[in-house]
Amino acid sequence: MEYTVEEISPVRKKVTITVDPKEVEASIMATVALYRTSVQIDGFRKGKVPPSVVEKRFQEKIYQEAQQDLVNVHINEVMQELKESPLSGIDFDGEPAIARGVQYVYSITYDVLPAVDLPPYEGLDVEQEKALVLENEISEVIDRIRRDKAELVVADGAGPAKDGQIANLDFTAYDENGEPLEGIEASGFDMALGEGQALEDFEALVKTVPCGEEREEKVSFPADFLAQDLAGRTVTMKVKVHAIKERKLPELTDDLAKSMGFESVDKMREAITESYRSSREKLNKGAAQKELLDRLLKMVDFVIPDSMMDVQVRTLLADMRTRLERQGKSLESLGKKEEELREEVRPEAEAIARAQVFLMCVAKKEGLEVSDHEVNTSLFQMCQRSGEDFKSVRDAYERSGMMFTLRDRMLADKAMDLIYAKAKVTEVEPKEKTSDEKDEKATSATA
Repeated sequence: MEYTVEEISPVRKKVTITVDPKEVEASIMATVALYRTSVQIDGFRKGKVPPSVVEKRFQEKIYQEAQQDLVNVHINEVMQELKESPLSGIDFDGEPAIARGVQYVYSITYDVLPAVDLPPYEGLDVEQEKALVLENEISEVIDRIRRDKAELVVADGAGPAKDGQIANLDFTAYDENGEPLEGIEASGFDMALGEGQALEDFEALVKTVPCGEEREEKVSFPADFLAQDLAGRTVTMKVKVHAIKERKLPELTDDLAKSMGFESVDKMREAITESYRSSREKLNKGAAQKELLDRLLKMVDFVIPDSMMDVQVRTLLADMRTRLERQGKSLESLGKKEEELREEVRPEAEAIARAQVFLMCVAKKEGLEVSDHEVNTSLFQMCQRSGEDFKSVRDAYERSGMMFTLRDRMLADKAMDLIYAKAKVTEVEPKEKTSDEKDEKATSATA
C-alpha cells in the first residue's frame, strides 16, 4: 500500500491510497476463507465447500467485505503514520468493490485541527461563586411535592372555575360545517386552569361555564401550531363542565416523605438541599470555566474546519426544532427557509466550534484521549435518560458519523477540566441576580 497526501487547506487534507493487486488478492482470499467456515451449500459439508464455489456464489458480498476490510486497515495505518485524528468523519471516494488482479485506488478527505499557537493556560486566576442554597428554595420544592400529592376535592359553589382550580369537562371541536373534528375531543378531562395547559381562547371559554352547564365559542389556533391541519384555523369548541375541583394539600409529615422515597421530612430536606447544592456547584463551575475559556480564546486566531461548523449548525437547528415542538409548534411554522435559519444560528455555531477546536488543540498537546469504554459509558447514560436501546443508538451513531462528534466533545470537556484543575480558583459570595435571571430560575424550577 502506498499513499500521497494533499493539503487542500490548513484544516483539510486528501489522502490518495494505492493498493497493490497482490494485497487485493490476499484480502479476497482471506474473506473467502471466512465464508467457507460459515456458509451452507447443498451437496457439501459445512466448512468443506471449495473456495471457488464459495466465491462464485457470494462474489458481490465477498468483494465488498474484502474492500471494506482493506480500507479500514489502511485508514488506521495512514492515520497512525501521519499522527492525525480526523474531525467529524471521513469522506470516501472510490469504487465500491475491489477486483482480482487489479490495483485498487481510492481517496479519503477529512478535516484536521488547525495549527494553534496556544497561550499559557496554567495557573490562571478565576473567581467562582459559592454554592449557597436558600431556605425559600427548599420550601418551593416541598410545596411542589405537596401540590403533586394533593387530593382533588369538589369545590364549593357552582363556579365557573377560576385559576388554581381544576375543571372536569367534556369538549368537542367542530369545523365551519358543523362536523366534529377527529382527534379534538375528550370526556371527563381534568384541566388545571391558570397553568398554561391549553390555548388561551379555550381556557377563557372554560372559565365562563358554570358546573353542569354547556357552552360553545369560536377558538383560534395560532399560525405556528404544531398540528399543521389546525394551524391558523378558527373552530367551534363545545364545552360541558361536570365538576370543579380544588387541590387539598397533604400535611408535611414523615409519611409524605416516605411516599417520596425518604425516611423522614428531615431526610427529604437534606436530599433536596444536596441536589440544589450539587446542581449549583456544577453551574458555578461551568461559569468559571467559561470565563477562563473566553479569556484564552481572545488570545488566539485560527481557521475553523467546515465539518465542525456544519455539525454545530445542524445540532442547533435540531435543538430549535425540539424546543418548538415542546411548545406545540414546528420549525416550518417560523416561515423561514432552512438556509435563513442556518445563517441565524451560524454566529452561535461558530462560537461553539471555535471553543471546541481550541480545547481539542489543548487535548492534543497534553496527550489526552477518550477511550471506547468512556464513549460507551456516555452513550449508555444517554440511553438511560431517554429510555432508548443502547445497541440501536450506538449503531445509529456509528452509521451517521456522530461517534466522531461525541468523541470530540468528550475530548474537549477533558481539556476544559484540565485547564480548570490548573487554575487558581477563588470562591466568592454569589452576586445579586438580575430580574431576568430570577425569572429564568423560576421557570426552570417549575419545569
